Amino acid sequence: MVRSVAAVLAGVLLFGSFPPRPWWFLAPAGIALLTLVVRSGPRLRAGFGYGFLAGLGFFLPLLPWTGIYVGPLPWLALSTACAVYLGVFGVLGRILGRLPGWPLWLALAWTAAEWGRSSFPFGGFPWGRLAFGQADGWFLPLAAYGGAPLVSFVVALSGTCGAAVVLGVLRQAGARRAAVPRGGAEENAAADRTAAAIADTRADSAGHGAAGRGGRVATAAAASTCLLLAAAGLGLGLGATLPGPLDGDRTITVAAIQGSVPRLGLDFNAQRRAVLDNHVRRTEQLADEVASGRFPAPDVVVWPENSSDIDPLRNPDAAALISAAARRISAPILVGAVLVNGDGTTTNSVMVWTAESGPGDRHDKKIVQPFGEYLPMRGFFRLFSDYADRAGYFVPGHGDGTIRAAGTEIGVATCYEVAFDRAFRDSLHSGAQLLAVPTNNATFGDSEMTYQQLAMSRVRAVEHGRSLVVAATSGVSAIIAADGTLRQQSPLFTPEALVAEVPLRDSHTPATVLGPWPELVAVFVTAAGVVISLVRRRAARGPARTATAPVSG
Repeated sequence: MVRSVAAVLAGVLLFGSFPPRPWWFLAPAGIALLTLVVRSGPRLRAGFGYGFLAGLGFFLPLLPWTGIYVGPLPWLALSTACAVYLGVFGVLGRILGRLPGWPLWLALAWTAAEWGRSSFPFGGFPWGRLAFGQADGWFLPLAAYGGAPLVSFVVALSGTCGAAVVLGVLRQAGARRAAVPRGGAEENAAADRTAAAIADTRADSAGHGAAGRGGRVATAAAASTCLLLAAAGLGLGLGATLPGPLDGDRTITVAAIQGSVPRLGLDFNAQRRAVLDNHVRRTEQLADEVASGRFPAPDVVVWPENSSDIDPLRNPDAAALISAAARRISAPILVGAVLVNGDGTTTNSVMVWTAESGPGDRHDKKIVQPFGEYLPMRGFFRLFSDYADRAGYFVPGHGDGTIRAAGTEIGVATCYEVAFDRAFRDSLHSGAQLLAVPTNNATFGDSEMTYQQLAMSRVRAVEHGRSLVVAATSGVSAIIAADGTLRQQSPLFTPEALVAEVPLRDSHTPATVLGPWPELVAVFVTAAGVVISLVRRRAARGPARTATAPVSG
């Protein structure tokens, strides 16, 4: 029971590290506690169970926004599915926890489990990766060197090394108590049991019999690793290794428009014309503010996802409104629109729209959201909820995610896409100098979802060394510098315009150059570690069977 409660508490600590709370330091503490629980379990299935309980403690409070308007079933199902991957981590923790240097192996296992959850099934669900809780933390600068996987790995390694320190301290304290002579037989028996437990712990952590000196060295090494990891992240941040807010090849002025919506919920777009009107109105208001000298004239304007759910390629009225707004502001507008295809399917698109020529370059969302923008196995899920028929019929787009506006290559990741490492990868290799995340969070009410997603955008800005513009229908919109700082952000549910001069860059960070390889290496090494551990275990059992075999004849 104590271990079960501790496992749930570990998950709650992980949840507490995520926005809007700035308590990023709770993540290593949660990993440390989970590591202690998982390694103490007697069997592999116990490791899975404790990991699964930690997953429920983590994802249930992290993801309630998924069920705000559709009932608790999707929230509970998604949280349970995500918790399974922490159960897998628990199993890996039991297998790899006997290898020398087990804190490193367990951190790799955590990275591998995150990769699995971000990939399977239905394309994966990366929400809740440790990196996305570190936007205010010391480890954020590491994203420039290995992306979100490196940040998650370092956070996990800090936690597993912390667990090793705790075990080492307890082991040494137990050894000292066991060395003190006891007066009675009962006390001597207790001392013997303590000494035996200490010996078992030493054997478990080192893979073979280890002297007290070896245990002290291992504890010191784990403590030093914790300090070095923290110093590395903090040193990279304070050492000006990340670009400054205006460091770049040249600058342009961008504006993010947050027009807000008539009402929250799944049916916010029942008043699609009102949503479009809101964004046209706020853009025209910005044009008046520019004329009065309050703001500089923008070179490009970014509207949110779904800012025109009326297809402007089919509806002349919508097209005329957008063209009028572009004319007033004297700049191209990146318009988030739902476009209807000839076969009845739809694409979630971001188009460059100018007053002179109308629609130009466009990005069709490539990573569409299952159970929202489309529904896999629709007939099956219709048996459980009438909301199955409200899921969209969106199809994924193609291309490299880059559009050109005002002479600038802009990489676009629409809403859900920003959670995936691959979202900006093609656009960066295609020359993106600026990043944009048009998003619509009105379907999730006033939940923590928008803050969780904003943290992802901050990680992506550091990962790729680019300024990033977030335009949200109802908030939070933001201008993010390449070092992850929030230069400007809007309040929720308020029409707003953010205007800022941002730098453009052509250089690439190590994370952009390396791409998915650091994470894939972690997965392969973890698999190799599992094989090594199982072989060692089988080899250790062989002599034991021989020693206990009966003598014949």
